Amino acid sequence: MFAKLAEDLAELPDLLEATRTYAGRILAGLDSRPVAAMASDAGSAPLPESGEGLRAAMAAFAERWEPGFAASAGPRYLGFVTGGSTPAALAGDWLTSTLDQNAHGSVGSSAVALEREAVAWLGSLFGLDMPGAFVTGATMSNLVGLAIGREWLGTQLGVSVTDEGLTEPVRVLSGTPHSSIGKSLSVLGIGRKHLISVPTLPDREAADVAALERELAAGPAIVVANAGTVNTVDFDDIRAIADLKARYPFWLHVDAAFGGFAAVSPAYAELVDGWSEADSVCIDLHKWLNVPYDSAVQFTRRQDLQVRVFENQSPYLGAPGAVPDPMHLTPETSRRLRALPAWFALSAYGREGYREIVERNIACAQALGSRLAASPSWRLLAPVRLNVVCFTPVDRQVPEVLDALSRSGEAFLTPTVYQGVPAIRAAFSNWRTTMADVDRVCRALGV
Repeated sequence: MFAKLAEDLAELPDLLEATRTYAGRILAGLDSRPVAAMASDAGSAPLPESGEGLRAAMAAFAERWEPGFAASAGPRYLGFVTGGSTPAALAGDWLTSTLDQNAHGSVGSSAVALEREAVAWLGSLFGLDMPGAFVTGATMSNLVGLAIGREWLGTQLGVSVTDEGLTEPVRVLSGTPHSSIGKSLSVLGIGRKHLISVPTLPDREAADVAALERELAAGPAIVVANAGTVNTVDFDDIRAIADLKARYPFWLHVDAAFGGFAAVSPAYAELVDGWSEADSVCIDLHKWLNVPYDSAVQFTRRQDLQVRVFENQSPYLGAPGAVPDPMHLTPETSRRLRALPAWFALSAYGREGYREIVERNIACAQALGSRLAASPSWRLLAPVRLNVVCFTPVDRQVPEVLDALSRSGEAFLTPTVYQGVPAIRAAFSNWRTTMADVDRVCRALGV
């Protein structure tokens, strides 16, 4: 055995303790750490010919790279839609690496059985009685749902897309789709140009259901309903869209990457009314479930078609069987046990714990929105419907505001354009965030 590797093995308990101590210092310093760190000028180093072991590697990382890492695990990282890692999720993630299971199949390990339990728990949390599987993020969850929808559409035309490829154009209809939808259509061979934009309601990002119905009259299609748009967390009328299935043949995919967590709160669950009748659903978990990157879940009621698309045909892997293994349900064959951090988090905090996180984050977003609306220096561009505040400065430019905010170290927000207006988004989804953090963000913005 290589000498330094043998030394690390002999010292492993002490090295793990040193790593725990180092990680503890990072987490303890989140409140004072600059939220958006300026990238460190670490330069580039050549590959070591003979390494110096874990302690030396940790010291090199701490000196060269860690100072340039953002405090994205902390409470005032409000860019994109970024959760943190709850204590239970972090423990689950550490154990995921420790146990190093390949969650591809149920032979030889209980890892897949745990994943199935975690999926069932998530289904219960969201009120979705469908089978599902873990994937890397919302992009892959959307891709899987659209791939199954593509196969369903093929059956309507009398062909198996899996076996024969696309023989006819596929129409995909949506009001304000996330960028991952176009990316998925490119990967799936459907083509970005076949994403048909459905008119939205006035001053909304929600699809006009009457306009959608007119498109559906032209024949079978895939409909992507949005449960929480990126800019304003607007929701399509999923109930009305689902009701259209009684009159028109279409595959209903609901992109609920983070908006699906509205289901956790009785006060907001009506926003996703009807999504239990969808054919496939995307929900991201490294957002509001607050588990480490990367993690998401996809649900579908047509697992038979899912297996047809993703079956890994090989004698040494075995046939899917009555209860398909995950390698027959997702693009990956070798799979990290992403379910374990989610299982730990759900086991530790349960339904009530996540209801509290969701409702506290929404209250924080509403508080920021109210303070911005009351200030003459800012303009809200949309109502605060859930956990995202979309606003713009009155007398300054967006890049200037965001640069000053990042340099202050107090918060990180991201830019967007809403209805042609350069804007700023503040997305609340971290389990640590409280009203005290809203106060700090407001002071940094001068509100």
